[in-house]
Amino acid sequence: EVEVVESGGEVVPVGGSLRLTCIASGLPNDEYAMAWFRQAPGKEREGVAALDVTGAIAYANSVKGRFTISKDNKDTLILQMDSLQTDDTGVYYCAADFIGSGDYLRVGEYRNWGQGTQVTVSS
Repeated sequence: EVEVVESGGEVVPVGGSLRLTCIASGLPNDEYAMAWFRQAPGKEREGVAALDVTGAIAYANSVKGRFTISKDNKDTLILQMDSLQTDDTGVYYCAADFIGSGDYLRVGEYRNWGQGTQVTVSS
């Protein structure tokens, strides 16, 4: 059974930085993609950044140049967030699954989700 756990969310000022960590245990092989999503109050969950099994990376346009996704090892996904803005506020979720040729930033592609970690950017 795959278990996904996020950590690192907190309150930061506009322009600040934050590092989120996701640990996915129980992955059956190395062919699982991992990604970060976020959900702001009253809005749908959206893809932020994804990393596929080949190392290819996808970012949402809103975070390009400010966020960096990386892996420490097979099971640990990092999201480095710089130049944070108030629009970045939300619950950040980590997800993992075998995607194949699908859209790595689409919510429906992932079956394994963490409980989320709150990020609040204060003005």
